[in-house]
Amino acid sequence: MQDLQIELNKYRSELSKTITIIRERGKNRAIAERDYRVELAKEMLRLRAEGVPVTIISDLCWGNEKIADLKLDRDIAETLYESNMQFIYKTKLNIDIVMKQIEAGRKGE
Repeated sequence: MQDLQIELNKYRSELSKTITIIRERGKNRAIAERDYRVELAKEMLRLRAEGVPVTIISDLCWGNEKIADLKLDRDIAETLYESNMQFIYKTKLNIDIVMKQIEAGRKGE
């Protein structure tokens, strides 16, 4: 029973740490999205002002190294955020399992 309580406390601690981390990752994700969208819009406007046909502006923007790097940063931030969310889900599931084991132990099952 004591081992289960130790395990439960470990999962609770992991959950708290991960929630703190995900706040920062969420902020980084939002900043990366903003930076990407702002730079993309600037480049689209610049190309349009130069008379580049609208039909190819998107392709040219996505091929722009700076915009591609910002998109990569955005995608990495999204992946880190989502992996943290999955870890949170897994930890909550583990907490539920351990709590059920503790309850079963208390009932003598």
